[in-house]
Amino acid sequence: MSTAVAGVQLGVAQAGIKKANHDDLVVIALAPGTRTSALFTRNAFRAAPVQLAEAHLAAAQAQPRYLLINTGNANAGTGEAGFQSARECCAALARLTDTSAPAVLPFSTGVIGEPLSAEQISAALPAALGDLCDTGWERAAGAILTTDTRAKLRSVEVELDGQHCTITGIAKGAGMICPNMATMLAFVATDAAIEVPLLGELLSAAVQASFNRITVDGDTSTNDAVTLSATGQSGIEVTAGSEQAEHFAQSLTTLMIELAQDIVRDGEGASKFVEIRVTGGESEAACDQVARTVAHSPLVKTALFASDPNWGRILAAIGRAGLEDLDTDAVSIHLNGVLIAEHGARAASYTEEKGQEAMASGDLLIEIALDRGDAATVIWTTDLSYDYVRINAEYRT
Repeated sequence: MSTAVAGVQLGVAQAGIKKANHDDLVVIALAPGTRTSALFTRNAFRAAPVQLAEAHLAAAQAQPRYLLINTGNANAGTGEAGFQSARECCAALARLTDTSAPAVLPFSTGVIGEPLSAEQISAALPAALGDLCDTGWERAAGAILTTDTRAKLRSVEVELDGQHCTITGIAKGAGMICPNMATMLAFVATDAAIEVPLLGELLSAAVQASFNRITVDGDTSTNDAVTLSATGQSGIEVTAGSEQAEHFAQSLTTLMIELAQDIVRDGEGASKFVEIRVTGGESEAACDQVARTVAHSPLVKTALFASDPNWGRILAAIGRAGLEDLDTDAVSIHLNGVLIAEHGARAASYTEEKGQEAMASGDLLIEIALDRGDAATVIWTTDLSYDYVRINAEYRT
């Protein structure tokens, strides 16, 4: 199936930002009239490009013409000089394309605290523009990576009232992954026609069910951003409250969940993909509190890496999650379908052999039942390996 989205072209170049002879610059060109919505990191130390992209999106009345993405340098923690670099990059692309600087949204990912060379990016822009094509999604998916080991590209064809539109998206991220949207970036586009208010609602709901459900290491990046652009080139109009909107929303959410899970599966040094389901909570927030406490526990994560069914660490994490008046006797824990704990102790039916067999899989499901209500949630995470430590210890070398 083609990943092309009518009205979207992508071009890639090598600016030499961190490495020579390495794809590290992407330009995404959007057809006139394209509507774009975006969500950005809630980290207080928001990078210069994040703040500038947000300002430009408002100035362009949600109709930017270009997305400009660089890897190798986050342009975060760089003060006014960082803002100036981001502005210069946008201005350079605007001059080359005969558009205004606010029509360019900048995005950066990489090392924090290092100055970004606007000159290097500006010099590579003609090559990126010369590479623009509607089939450039795959190369662009590779060019936005940092410590990732593989590209993350998903596409789906959606049938709406007998007509078809396309949704395609790319994402990057492997470490510093605990998005709170609003070092992960995602760019999604469709050729359906969607007005800005609905576009924002669709994006927010899909992000909440996908990128905001993942965590590799509990660190929220200074540069997180997700965009959703609707070119309208298919002629299919999606309107609020319609069956088409509901169907489109389902397809968009599924695509974003797939991209989010791709990020987790490619987590730095990860050897296991872990789904944590918490049910029986008095609220979704309480369930989320438990799930994230388990997902962020270094003791739990290292036991997962060792394929060690050390269920006591999960039990301890649940106990310190901060739920008031938790009835520990009512809590039960399953690991890949094996009941491992209930009534505040090891399950009578549990054996170490069953636990070892459950832990042998590369995909793990941890189910925690609280028996306090009807709320539920899910979080996707990884184990914590030697390679994670090595990758991050050597990140700037």
